[in-house]
Amino acid sequence: MKSKYIKGNINFPNYWNWNGFKICWSVSGEDNEIPIIFLHGFGASRKHWRSNLEYFSQRNCASYSLDLIGFGDSDQPGIRQIGKLNNEIWCNQVKDFIAEVIRPKNSEKVILIGNSLGSLVALTCAVTLEDQIATVIASPLPDQIQENKKNITNKHSFKKFKDNFTKIFFIFLPLEIILFFITKLGVIRLGLNSAYFKKDNIDRELIEIVTKPVLRRTAARSLRAMCIGMSSRDEKFQASYLLRKLSATKKVPFLLIWGEKDNFIPLFLGKKIANFHRWVKLKIVSNSGHCIHDEDPSEFNSISYEWIKDLKNF
Repeated sequence: MKSKYIKGNINFPNYWNWNGFKICWSVSGEDNEIPIIFLHGFGASRKHWRSNLEYFSQRNCASYSLDLIGFGDSDQPGIRQIGKLNNEIWCNQVKDFIAEVIRPKNSEKVILIGNSLGSLVALTCAVTLEDQIATVIASPLPDQIQENKKNITNKHSFKKFKDNFTKIFFIFLPLEIILFFITKLGVIRLGLNSAYFKKDNIDRELIEIVTKPVLRRTAARSLRAMCIGMSSRDEKFQASYLLRKLSATKKVPFLLIWGEKDNFIPLFLGKKIANFHRWVKLKIVSNSGHCIHDEDPSEFNSISYEWIKDLKNF
């Protein structure tokens, strides 16, 4: 089936009503046969896949990029509107996106490609929706990884105390002021310099992609919901537990693509995952940082597509 990709439409905004919230998404090659959802990392948006969607859409992939709720051009609800934001909520968003946006057009299993936080969301979906997911490509996978279940099991009373303390802390933390200074003092550029090993890719477009959502008046309340939600997650939504659940069936092939020079999530964590879970494939990209898909898009696209081509599903 031929792609209907038109140059310039990669970031064209489409809007979807999800549980009363406005969700923004883009697509390239929507009529193609192989559905892929690209899931961005923390602080990014669907536009961070600027160097990837066209490549896949020209190879018979219906390439969807989705602004997770709280990010990009999607709504930024706070704790009063949504209660919490974490990978459980974002997984539910992806699940409904597949059912309501992709399924009317395509019945094939969905490929999930994630960067950082998006990888954790993809892993969560692989466990929750394993019969609908063809594979996960995670680059990289955040969250603590522990081999022993006992190390991550908290007593109920202590967890309740910790969760309440966390909620109070972030409610009173002046995130509005913190975000104001982040945008005014060049902290965003400093963070990108730490994330990217190759600094030439930190251009004006990238800075705008990361900065624009932070400037919205609802950004602080949504960040507060994320801090509370991610800090108080149940064990079953943490990467260690999710990987063990996926290991039990091995129904969803799992590829890790890790930057050798990743300063945010060091490579030794990727090796640790691959060592604990031998069915996980680890691919290391030399001289690349935390955002390989944007820093070294040619290599990232090639590695990902070769993996996809080798899947029995396709």
